[in-house]
Amino acid sequence: MSGLARVVPVRYSAPRKRVVNTMGRSNTDGSRAEGASKSNGRGGALKPAHALNDPETRVYVGDCREVLARLPECARGEVDLVFADPPFNWNRAYDEWDDSMQREDYLKFTEEWLDGCIGALAPHGSMWVNIPDDTAAEIVVHLKKRGLHMVNWCIWHYRFGQNTLGRFINSKVHVLYFCKDPSKRIWRSEEILEASDRATTYFDPRTQAKKEGVNGMRVPMDVWYGKYWGRIQGNNKERRHNHDNQIPEVYLERVIRACTEPGMLVMDPFLGSGTTLTVSRELGRRGIGVEYSRANAKSAFERIKAGPVRISKDSPSIHMSAIFQPRARRVAGGDVLAD
Repeated sequence: MSGLARVVPVRYSAPRKRVVNTMGRSNTDGSRAEGASKSNGRGGALKPAHALNDPETRVYVGDCREVLARLPECARGEVDLVFADPPFNWNRAYDEWDDSMQREDYLKFTEEWLDGCIGALAPHGSMWVNIPDDTAAEIVVHLKKRGLHMVNWCIWHYRFGQNTLGRFINSKVHVLYFCKDPSKRIWRSEEILEASDRATTYFDPRTQAKKEGVNGMRVPMDVWYGKYWGRIQGNNKERRHNHDNQIPEVYLERVIRACTEPGMLVMDPFLGSGTTLTVSRELGRRGIGVEYSRANAKSAFERIKAGPVRISKDSPSIHMSAIFQPRARRVAGGDVLAD
């Protein structure tokens, strides 16, 4: 996506407030007090608005199409995993972003940021996009045209959809999983195994003598829901106020554990509440996040520093998204065993 710096398409419905990359003073925690700034007067690489070390984690403020075009890691194609949860264009009251573009302008915007992310991916890299019905098909077609390969079309299902009488209630988001090169794709299934329904519900003895995998365990299915998998609402302890459409930590944990190794680079072009970098940092991955709103970037960075509330690098991913949950089993003699 060369030459995109400071470009706004002619027919584009620009965001309500333009974020300017201005020089800011450094805070004691290593973050910057203002938006991302130029590293020199020639329009070179940007300095982050906020940053942490060990592992390196950087947050930039601005339009992701412009920011990505000026990051060395993106120019060199060194990003191991991209996770993108873009604005849905549902006329939500975001802090600074215009979420009510004309349809053709929104699709143009979508193609531009997708192209920037594709260019940033390493040959073994993976890209995940969290998107509703409205634009899922268009994104799939565009990514295939650009030479990416679909690995899975997953569904994130939740119970607290917005009530309506005019149609079926929307209770899902599409989770699109693509890679650059299937032969080089990183896939760590052992990091995300969950209990098999056959083992925990039907007690099928064949699950204890598998030729592949771990006895009684399996890779999750492509519809994700369960405890801690719902929308972050109300008094949920993960909730960050003033952030719309927050994704649960277990969702990002699954994606990051499966598609990266410790020390690899994770990028989120729409940082929002900071879930991606909060989880990636906890799991020992480096992170780059871009957020259009300066206020949201600051809030996300505070969360990243504080760390996650559900997941831990020291414990495996155990938050099942299986339909059936483990139940007790009665055996001879009347004893009850919990699987």
